[in-house]
Amino acid sequence: MAEQAWSVSTTVDIAAPVEVVWDIITDLDGSQDVISGILGIERLGGPDGYAVGTRWRETRKMFGKEATEDMEVATVEPMSATTITASSHGSDYLSGFTLESSAAGTTLTMDFTGMMNAEASGSSKLMARLMGPLGASATRKAMQTDLEEIKAEAERRALATS
Repeated sequence: MAEQAWSVSTTVDIAAPVEVVWDIITDLDGSQDVISGILGIERLGGPDGYAVGTRWRETRKMFGKEATEDMEVATVEPMSATTITASSHGSDYLSGFTLESSAAGTTLTMDFTGMMNAEASGSSKLMARLMGPLGASATRKAMQTDLEEIKAEAERRALATS
């Protein structure tokens, strides 16, 4: 099924320490104040705060429409990396953030992979094959917007504490 999987990645350099960036990307309750595409967050369960097993429902504006997905923290390497999983409409999604210290502060990379699962219908598989490149381009643009908004908030916080 490799032909029905697609991945995108984007990176931004941030003039703020890793700790500041980490606090922003792991603050589920404050995420809609930072990322304009997030319209709402509803915690569903798991550990408080941000830890493996934390689950939430996220509503976003995607491709001009509201979309709501249930998400779960899959891995956490504090101050270094985290991955999040979701499943919807016959597809499984894996998104992740990687943080690296840099001379300027932090290099933040976001990766996203979508793949068909066993529940995918034939029409879903066909649409994925036809629309994959278009979806990847739109997803990369949305991811870049998220990263630019995280960058702006991190740099604002870093200036406020210096």
